[in-house]
Amino acid sequence: MEAIEFKTKNGTIQIPKKYKPNKDNTVKVIIISEQKAKQADIIDKLLTNPIQMANFSPFTREEIHERL
Repeated sequence: MEAIEFKTKNGTIQIPKKYKPNKDNTVKVIIISEQKAKQADIIDKLLTNPIQMANFSPFTREEIHERL
């Protein structure tokens, strides 16, 4: 097996002529995106855009430990 790397053009995959398979062999294509495909979770969203609430005051350290 041989690994060959080339870039796409306008979202189209074009195999360079010298790498095109003939009728006796096949090509296996693996796509690796250079963009990070990350799904933001709810914690990330809330950290970047916290919900604003009137009259909110966070628990003190003592109040947190009382609940445990």
